[in-house]
Amino acid sequence: MPSTRRSLLTAFLTLPLIDAARVNAFAQAAPELPLTLSCDDGDEPTLEREAGPFFRPNSPLNRDLYPDSPGGERITVAGFVLDNRCRPLSGSLVEIWHADENGDYDSVGSRLRGHQFTDAQGRWWFNTIVPALYPGRTRHFHFKVQRPGGRVLTTQLYFPGETRNAGDRLFHEALLLELRKTDDGQFGQYDFVV
Repeated sequence: MPSTRRSLLTAFLTLPLIDAARVNAFAQAAPELPLTLSCDDGDEPTLEREAGPFFRPNSPLNRDLYPDSPGGERITVAGFVLDNRCRPLSGSLVEIWHADENGDYDSVGSRLRGHQFTDAQGRWWFNTIVPALYPGRTRHFHFKVQRPGGRVLTTQLYFPGETRNAGDRLFHEALLLELRKTDDGQFGQYDFVV
């Protein structure tokens, strides 16, 4: 069984893409994780959430955000961008921004901000840190996702088991990351449906 973020990411990147079997293959690699929504009968689009006051346009093309905050707990966040029939959407834009290990956002630069485009199988991933809690919010990542020629989905992903989830007005359990602890941090997975 993989025990590092790198080995889980490698396993994720080598998964064959065969409809719902893709989800089952990941579940076999990490059997204690609950599955994301099934692709059997079509999926509902991912829920939208507000961007919040800390969004800044023109983030750098960068998936390795960890060097921006080397004191934080490492996490790799990965998934697919899919249409509502569970078909992968290559070339989709995926943008992330989040608070640092102290609960602060970079309001002048591009620290802990980045974007990328999904690969031919619709996969995306970021190496970053676990954001800290800050007043009024539970722990979360902000995302913007856009399929080629489509509209922009703005949403947030949350951490399971956080005590503040219940009190956060934006929280929804459909936006929970599937998390796995490893020897060198955490590995989280979520598939966007746009």
